[in-house]
Amino acid sequence: MAELQIDQEECIGCEACVETCPAVFGFDEDETKAFIIEGFDAAADCIDEAIASCPVECITND
Repeated sequence: MAELQIDQEECIGCEACVETCPAVFGFDEDETKAFIIEGFDAAADCIDEAIASCPVECITND
């Protein structure tokens, strides 16, 4: 089963993934980093688009 992950060290906090797929990605204002919402729908259609929208390519779904 694929595991969606964000490399927190690489994340620049641009919020592209959050804007593209708000049902799966959230934004931590204190850390200024994106995060994956617990219990997200792994079948959400927007996940691949959110991965592609990341300018630093820190989101993986391996």
